[in-house]
Formats: sequence, structure tokens, C-alpha cells
Amino acid sequence: MFAKGQSIIQIFEQLAPKQLAIPEDKIGLQVGTLHKEVKKVMLTLDVLENVVDEAIENQVNLIITHHAIIYLPLKNVRTDLSQGRIIEKLIKHDIAVYVAHTNLDAAEGGVNDVLAHKLALKETELLDATFTEKYNKIVVFVPKTHQQQVFDALSNHGAGWIGNYSHCSFQTPGTGTFMPLEGTNPFIGEQDKLEKINEIRIETIVSEKNLNRTIQAMIKVHPYEEVAYDVYPLNNKGKQYGIGRLGKLGKPATLKDFSLFVKQQLNLEGLRVVGDLKKEIKKVAIVGGDGNSFVNTAAFRGVDVLVTGDIYYHVAHEAMAQGLAIIDAGHNIEKNVMDKVKDYLEKEFVERKYKTEIIISTANTNPFIFL
Repeated sequence: MFAKGQSIIQIFEQLAPKQLAIPEDKIGLQVGTLHKEVKKVMLTLDVLENVVDEAIENQVNLIITHHAIIYLPLKNVRTDLSQGRIIEKLIKHDIAVYVAHTNLDAAEGGVNDVLAHKLALKETELLDATFTEKYNKIVVFVPKTHQQQVFDALSNHGAGWIGNYSHCSFQTPGTGTFMPLEGTNPFIGEQDKLEKINEIRIETIVSEKNLNRTIQAMIKVHPYEEVAYDVYPLNNKGKQYGIGRLGKLGKPATLKDFSLFVKQQLNLEGLRVVGDLKKEIKKVAIVGGDGNSFVNTAAFRGVDVLVTGDIYYHVAHEAMAQGLAIIDAGHNIEKNVMDKVKDYLEKEFVERKYKTEIIISTANTNPFIFL
């Protein structure tokens, strides 16, 4: 069977949860509907007219893009202009567009992790933390006969993870009471008769992003018609996510040699470099997109060079004044994440036996040409 659009996005958001996005970022569904069967998904960095034409030619039903197609409020949709034609073509051919921007940047295994891996950075950490995951305690009461099934369902769907430990829980025996009333079909007991059952109280911790799927998995295997469970918000500090990565080189290199390495690893036609080409580079920061607002952070954290997708002229001067080298590799470097997203979705689709196909756009959306 083919996956529904909603199911695809639910799977995708396990990789790049929406809550990781910077506030006010333009993410989510921007064109079309997800209430439909999707035979083919296209992954792309941008949604330009050539990308839409490619999607139409390939009979794509859903485009997942990194950059928003609608960033500012639309005053009109003029089909004699490029943006109007893009929207017209998408609607005519029933192609939905879903945007994952800074949530995919910040995600574990997202844009910046992929770039840090390609640049062989070691001992990587966040450059700038922007989101701290919230935790809940989930408590469920289950008869002893189904204790293991319910515990496995919780543990296998994200509950009970603390640091590098999994299957963390506390389980205590007790007596559960209930009286089935008219219209019930109880797993144990009879209507209008008070029942006392030997039950186990299972309590464990679960992150906000995994809460709903954990509850659904638990209810699916729980034998009771009405499942008794509680969810308590916690003040425990969870995992941090953020924009950019910071790491070390395996061995020091000059700024010139490292720049050439970046060019090779990211398959670039060219790049811009700010700083003394003979400078020794040990500590590197990477920001896949616009890195202008991270120059001070990188300098404060003792970074030797910031590799980024965009840098302004005057910001480059500020970086030089702080002794921070810059490698402006171009915004298009973010496309390196597409293979990772494709592999992730394909693996998830195979597990669910979905026949939906995933392709990566081959259309060129880089506005810059190096001569």
C-alpha cells in the first residue's frame, strides 16, 4: 500500500520534530493537503519553478523542502509572475509542499550533523543551544499477565531512556479495583460486580516528542477496555538541541588546506575565505545556512574557523577583528542532508510495507555561478 501524506509527515517529524524550529520559523504544510495517498515524494532544498516542473514530470504528490515556498505574507497570486506560476502549478497538479527548516538544522542527524560528519569533525557538540527537550513521567496500571508486553511497548517506543541507559522504570505490585457497568465488555470481571485485581504499576520517563506514540503503543497491547494511566510533566532537563556544531580536526591544518578540504568534501565549485591562509586550524564550527548571527558565539567559544552557508561583508570584518576565520561555502551546502533524509524515510517505509517512492530533486537551485 501507499502511505498517506499525514503518515509520511508523522514519520519525518520523528527525525525533525517541529518543536526544534526557531520560533516564528516558516515550517509545516504550506501548499495542498496531506489527506491523500502519496505515491511519490520529492526531497529538495528549494521550491523554484524548475523544481516544480521536475515534480510534475515525475508525478510527485508531495514535496518536502528545506526552504519555505511562502516566507512573507502573499499580497496576490499572479500567474504572470514566477511565484504565482509555482503555486498555480502545484495546485493544478495536486502537489503538496511541506517545509522543514530550522527543525531539520537542529535535529540529531540533521543538516549540521551531516556537514560535521562530512568535514570529519571529532568530539562534536552544539554551537548554540536553542531548545531543551521536556520530559514527562508516564504511569500505567496493568494486570501481571500483561506486565512484560506493556513494558516492552513503552520501552520500544521511546520511554525509559535516560542518558545512555534504556528500559529504565520502577514497577510495584498493588491491587486495582473497578466495577464494569452496563455497556462494557471487560477483559476481566462481570458487570455490576466489584473486581479486585493484582496489578503492576509501571512508571517511567518519556520525552515530549515520544509521548503520543508511546501512549498509543501502550494502549495497543494493554488488555483493558479502558486503560488507566497518568502523565505528569517533569522539570528534569532533557536533551538539548540547537543550531550549528562545534568540533575538532583529527590533526591541525592551515586555513588554506582546510578550505580546500571543505571544497572537496562538499563538492563545491568555489568558496570564499576570510582570514590568514597560513593560520593553524584546530577547532571548527559549522552552520549550514546563514551564519552571520553566530560569529560572536563562535569567537567566544574559541573557534578557529566558522564554516557557513552565508556571511555578510561587514560581519566578515567583525570576524577578522575577533581573530575568527570564515569559510563561506554557500547556502547550497545544506543539500547534503537530502541523502540522509531519503535513507531514513526509505527504511521506515520498508518497515511499514509502504510502496511510496522517494526521490531527490536534481534541479539546480543555486543562484551563484563561479567563473
